[in-house]
Amino acid sequence: MTTRSGETGHRTAASLRVLLTGGRAPVTLDLARMLHRAGHRVYVAESAVRHLTRSSSAVEQCAVVPSPRHNTRAYLEELERLAQDWQIDLLIPMCEEVFYVAQGADRLRAYCRVLVTTLEQLHELHHKYDFIQLAGSLGLSVPDTRLINSRQEWTEAQSVLGEAGDWVWKPVYSRFAAKVRMPTRLIDDAGAGTEQEGYTSKKKHRQLRNDPPEEGELSSASPWVAQAFIPGRMLCTYSIAHEGQLVAHATYDSRYRTGSVGASVFFEQVEHEGALAWVRQFVLATGFSGQIGFDFIEGQDGQVYAIECNPRATSGIHLFHPGDDLVRALTEPETLVKEGRMITPARGSKAMLMLPMLGSGLQQIFGKGKFQAWAAAWRGARDVVYMRQDIQPLFEQFAVVLTAWRLARSQKSSLTEALTHDIEWNGEQH
Repeated sequence: MTTRSGETGHRTAASLRVLLTGGRAPVTLDLARMLHRAGHRVYVAESAVRHLTRSSSAVEQCAVVPSPRHNTRAYLEELERLAQDWQIDLLIPMCEEVFYVAQGADRLRAYCRVLVTTLEQLHELHHKYDFIQLAGSLGLSVPDTRLINSRQEWTEAQSVLGEAGDWVWKPVYSRFAAKVRMPTRLIDDAGAGTEQEGYTSKKKHRQLRNDPPEEGELSSASPWVAQAFIPGRMLCTYSIAHEGQLVAHATYDSRYRTGSVGASVFFEQVEHEGALAWVRQFVLATGFSGQIGFDFIEGQDGQVYAIECNPRATSGIHLFHPGDDLVRALTEPETLVKEGRMITPARGSKAMLMLPMLGSGLQQIFGKGKFQAWAAAWRGARDVVYMRQDIQPLFEQFAVVLTAWRLARSQKSSLTEALTHDIEWNGEQH
């Protein structure tokens, strides 16, 4: 049985003390508000001093913790201390710090329930080549994907694959399409549309330089993949699973992004049985528990092909607002499994990140018909950050962006890389 988010009449769990990590992310702010609305007490642990949830009225207390990436041991020790001091019932990692939380999950479970699977499973799903191999072995549709371990293999693959169509090149450990290389950039006539790492159709294209990555960026420890390009539209999913059973699921369209291939800033719910069936089969076969997202291309034949996996929270959370039933999927998933229920967003749900969405709109002004399409997307979309009863995060986001911009300048990195530099995980073992 599928239940639309927002439907009422169901029992809610007793009030829990919930600790969220990754307070910098809009998904964390949104979930904190959902949990608060459902009567739970919300706490946040975050390594960035300035972050969206620090001033939210939905949050009881925030703690600044060590960087999970740069000081994993101290980070996990602090989470243990907070779990005890705040008497936490449930810990939910939201961003890439999930990999570090997984490393200390056994110790943390002495104090609370931890919504995370094993580090081994997380690694297999996060690694862009291993994930494709796993999905393919389960009989699920994926694009042809090759592993590249050295600059020599890169050059050899260039000469072999160059004659066999278009390929997308990216590190096996990356996020927000960072460092992606495209032999061709394909732009649709409408200028909006969805894309595979920035692609949409083959109607227009131009060659981009595809030299090997710099020394140190490509090795057997930090390999890349070459992935066959599939023309079509991009779809994303967000799901919550409990021991191989889906308890919440959303498929969404993400037409507007930061730059041409960056993070999505607009999200619209899509009914898509093919994507749902793919996710359900994958989750069942792997016995996965926790939050998980996939990026798909719906090919011109109507078939969906998974191009990568994000075993953590994704922006699909925003579509479940106000989120009463989504909270149940996180706090008492076993009950939904027994009831045979799966929570989905209300039909036509739309959400956006207003500031970057405005920037995306400026890019559309001079394209024929593009601005009208953007304006139509804007209308009726809820801004994730703004809430009249919880206004402070609206102002905090400016400080968050400014801090990240300064860090990006000092590190000569992109803004998105600066936003994740202290929490991202690239296969390190501690």
